[in-house]
Amino acid sequence: MTTDSASRQLYRPVPTQLDLPAMEREILAFWEENGTFAASLKRTEAGAPWTFYEGPPTANGMPGTHHIEARVFKDVFPRFKTMQGYRVDRKAGWDCHGLPVELAVEKELGFNGKPDIEAYGVEAFNARCRESVTRHVDEFTELTERMGYWVNLDKAYWTMEPDYVESVWWALKQIHSKGLLVEDYRVAPYCPRCGTTLSDHELAQGYEDVTDASVYVRFPLVSGPLAGKASLLVWTTTPWTLVSNTAVAVHPDVTYVVATEDVPGGESLVIAEPLAEKVLGDGWLLGRTFSGRELEMWRYQRPFELVEFPDVVGGTHYIVLAEYVTTEDGSGLVHQAPAFGEDDMAVCRQYGLPMVNPIRPDGTFDESLDLVGGLFFKTADKVLVDDLVKRGLMFRVLDYEHSYPHCWRCHTRLLYYAQPSWYIRTTKIKDALLRENKNTNWYPENIKWGRYGDWLNNNVDWALSRSRYWGTPLPIWRCAAGHQTCVGSRAELSELTKRDLTDLDPHRPFVDDVVFACPNCQQVAHRVPEVIDAWFDSGSMPFAQWGYPHAEGSKEAFATAYPADFICEAIDQTRGWFYSLMAIGTLVFDESAYKNVLCLGHILAEDGRKMSKHLGNILEPIPLMDTHGADAVRWFMAAGGSPWSSRRVGHGTIQETVRKVLMTYVNTVAFQSLYARANDWAPAGDTVPEELVSAVSERHEPIPEELVSAVSERHEPTPEELVSEANERHERIPEELVSAASERHEGPATGLHQARSRQHVLDRWLVSARNTLVRQVTEALEDFDTQRAGALLATFAE
Repeated sequence: MTTDSASRQLYRPVPTQLDLPAMEREILAFWEENGTFAASLKRTEAGAPWTFYEGPPTANGMPGTHHIEARVFKDVFPRFKTMQGYRVDRKAGWDCHGLPVELAVEKELGFNGKPDIEAYGVEAFNARCRESVTRHVDEFTELTERMGYWVNLDKAYWTMEPDYVESVWWALKQIHSKGLLVEDYRVAPYCPRCGTTLSDHELAQGYEDVTDASVYVRFPLVSGPLAGKASLLVWTTTPWTLVSNTAVAVHPDVTYVVATEDVPGGESLVIAEPLAEKVLGDGWLLGRTFSGRELEMWRYQRPFELVEFPDVVGGTHYIVLAEYVTTEDGSGLVHQAPAFGEDDMAVCRQYGLPMVNPIRPDGTFDESLDLVGGLFFKTADKVLVDDLVKRGLMFRVLDYEHSYPHCWRCHTRLLYYAQPSWYIRTTKIKDALLRENKNTNWYPENIKWGRYGDWLNNNVDWALSRSRYWGTPLPIWRCAAGHQTCVGSRAELSELTKRDLTDLDPHRPFVDDVVFACPNCQQVAHRVPEVIDAWFDSGSMPFAQWGYPHAEGSKEAFATAYPADFICEAIDQTRGWFYSLMAIGTLVFDESAYKNVLCLGHILAEDGRKMSKHLGNILEPIPLMDTHGADAVRWFMAAGGSPWSSRRVGHGTIQETVRKVLMTYVNTVAFQSLYARANDWAPAGDTVPEELVSAVSERHEPIPEELVSAVSERHEPTPEELVSEANERHERIPEELVSAASERHEGPATGLHQARSRQHVLDRWLVSARNTLVRQVTEALEDFDTQRAGALLATFAE
């Protein structure tokens, strides 16, 4: 081949107006026609495994631009490790269960809550849920393929598949056998619209800023030295709970003072001394003081007599002691309603006080009550405040702005509600969780002992059960005597029932109909009605994706793929998937499910606000990529600013990436192509001696270019020096490889030095700069730093 023909074959003309999206579609078509993804996996199938877990999306809604972000990182690092020779299996997954799916189906059917679902039928409702989670799989697949994300969609796991559910059952049985899965009567965050409790990591996702009434109420004393002479000044931001007031808590070691209004006949109020001036202001005289301990058992007149209290030893409505009371705000006297507060319940239990709950599961007061019967709990606030004002018991009403928990899906105000629920005692493994977190690499590092570390240090038991329908049924059967049988598989269920249930659909209502004789007492055992938190489903994927341990080959597959070397999602998953993965892995295997985790910042609209259909600032992902090209969007996500911080994305920011990064590279290529063809120039060919190439090829061993370059630029090195340089750089170049080359007529280092000496000085500089770039980019990617890698590449292209 002549130099002229070689140059024209190597350097095709670069169009002056390059259509990036069209060029990408040509590349995607080439990958599809040639099975490039599969070929890359086959090439490294004998390599050491490097495990990546895909966090499963729910496909009951359309994919958004935010789905591109995490997928960019999930694609970049598995490709990088594959290029290094590792075997990186990439199994996609779909999250199928849970409250979000149910709410979407309820909306489609025009339902307003659980009674409508019961009337419709659980079987029919769950069938609709099953259909809904497959509805947009094609759109997610289109997004995945359009952005060039290489992941195995053909063998994806589905959390609703029977084998997956059985794996979850197996894990729950392991936890139950350790005494860590228990039923308890506790106060938990509860959504009256959805009719179910929420776990603490769900709770953390739904706080909203609200303005509520902050009230200071007089509770007249009826016993003790101040009976008939003073009132307790009690503060609360939940006036609706005053209906159930049972006691008033004070701190035993705080000093309380009797403050009297400095006017003739002025009233007297009992308040914490450190708060007196702040709350009362001027015009009050501070008199007699008492320690909180001295106030214990003083009785008072409750603010409402709308509900009846049972007769208990010692009665009700008196002052109790509680260490949790503070003097940071309020009055230092805390109203106690044990049905609606975890601390309240704990304190009142110590005193043998009853729990009175007039709120029905739908969040409304019982119809039989005067004044508030039938009202939604928050709606009742105004009615109750007005009544207290009318009866002269209200001291002060203020607007109180604060962050209040709402249901993270339906946005209904939550209430803390006492009811029986199933819990995983994660507090019992707190030390193990902290140990596993210590051994985990977090990116960015401050998350480790910041946001996530704080979460672990303040860990509470996992509220696992949900009084819902579409989810993994809690596999616990219980007889009338209270004996529990936790079932780990359908095969085990078959043994207990003495009939073949291996083909049973392990969902409600089918599993609800299964009964058997209790192994302990032979009474009939029925399944408890709850399903489990869907976060437990997704957190079980490291083993459940294989059907472990029941499915054939699952034990072998799991053994080579646990824990993950790499996971990646947005920062809100610190209290979602990241937590459930680590918690379940530690509970079941005493080892976290991952070694390295990337926490990405959220993607915002170009105006800095959250993307929302209501705000009209949604960017559809496919049109965005078809406008600017997937490469531009990917580059922005990976390198357009710190991936750990929230970033604004819009047409302007993506177009800037095209202009500054992609077109700079294209123009460089166009310059090279133009002048190479104009001057009939082509590369001189391989500068590496044939004997070195041959020796490398025979052993299938890589020899890093920068390694040879660094040595040859000094002097004419010996093969031993080549090995020494490799050791210093922690790069592997077997000594026998160098020996094999040296035994030939010239030796690798000598021949390479002679080849280098024939190069132009600019070529030698470029080779050196390229080798430095390769080393620095590799170092950046090994540290999961795409921003630095992108900056290095962009600078080099300029």
